[in-house]
Formats: sequence, structure tokens, C-alpha cells
Amino acid sequence: METALLVEGLSAGYGKSAIIKDIRLEARNGVATVIIGPNGAGKSTLLKAIFGLIPVFSGQVKVFGHEVRALSTNNLVKRGMAYVPQTNNVFPSLTVQENLELGGYVHAATLHEKMESVFTMFPDLRTAARRAAGTLSGGQRNMLAMGRALMSDPSVLLLDEPTAGLSPAYTKVVWEHIGKIAQLGKAVVVVEQNATTALSMADWAYLLVAGQNREEGVAAELLQRPDIGKLFLGK
Repeated sequence: METALLVEGLSAGYGKSAIIKDIRLEARNGVATVIIGPNGAGKSTLLKAIFGLIPVFSGQVKVFGHEVRALSTNNLVKRGMAYVPQTNNVFPSLTVQENLELGGYVHAATLHEKMESVFTMFPDLRTAARRAAGTLSGGQRNMLAMGRALMSDPSVLLLDEPTAGLSPAYTKVVWEHIGKIAQLGKAVVVVEQNATTALSMADWAYLLVAGQNREEGVAAELLQRPDIGKLFLGK
């Protein structure tokens, strides 16, 4: 499978303080890659750094071999990357359809085709197309956020804790959709707080501890390792 996203030697943070240090991450087409780690490990910071939302001190971010670290977020979208934050990920006063239309601005000529694809993947959104996004349930809002990101036809999709605050049943549904998105040939990178769920549903996993790579490997294999809990404590 082709490498869609390659991050090497990435250090980033706020002010002069590095929160993540010398991070390496690779995401391949058709693979759901999860980033796990204890609170404060720098998981969400890593996604923000990849998408150019915070200062990056050093390192490389490449999409299909092309350096994109210096690009604006708008140009990152045009290069095939999309980012869904954990909060404030939809426009609550706009309808579901209007949210999707905004997501598809870079491919206006195929807007309706892409919207139909999103509605096929997320049937709840089709039913609620004329409703204000703010009236949706938490799970539905997260699906709308993912759907809006898909409207730009990304090769790389970054998701920051898409199951936060959801019930176990809805968490499973969201992860099933993540799997379907990966099956479309997308490289999906997910930050997830629930390590057990993440490792049982993802294909490949990275464990961050104190802002640094600690482990990586096949997600299901990491789930079986008895020392993962200790690594979460930084031991």
C-alpha cells in the first residue's frame, strides 16, 4: 500500500515549548492508523502540527512524497488532506446539506456526486439534510464532520477523538464508518483516548508517551501485549 502521509522528525508546540519531539508517523492508503497514549502525551497536538495549526519547530510533513509543512490549511486541503477537530467541527446554525456544501468548495463541479456518496455512507445525514446541524445528536454531528471532510475528497483524513463523549454503541458505529472510509483507499489517522477500542478497530497503531514515539505496530498485536498498560504510565 502506498504511503500517503509521512511525518519525520516533527517537533512542535506552543510558544517556545515543544510538546511533541522528533515524531515519526506513516499513514498508508486503505489503512486506519490510530494514535493512542496517556493524557498529555501530545496526540491532538500532533494532528494540529501536521495540519499546520500550531508552530512547527523542525521536521517534515509529506503527502505522497511532497513536502507540505509550509502550506496554508487551505492549500493542504487542495493537496488532499482534511482535518476534523474534536470540538466545533460543524456549523450548528447551518443545515446538514449546507455544511456538506461548504466542505465541497474545492470540488464544486462534482458537489452533488460527492454529497450523494456521503449520504450513502451516512444515511442519517440524508434524513436530516434540511435540519440545522445544532439539532443533531453528538454521534450524528461527528458523522456530519467526517462527511464534510470527505466532501473535499481527501487522500489523508485526520480525526481528533471522533468518539469523545459517545456511548459505547455509537462509538462502535463511528469506528465502523472509519473502517469504511479506509476501505475507500483513504489514509485515516485517528487520535483516540479509548485505547482498547482503538486497538481492536484500527489496523496500525502508534503509542505516544510524553510527546515522543514509544511503540508502533499492528494494532491487534499491540492490544495483546501485557506491557501496554505500563507504557501508558511512562514506565
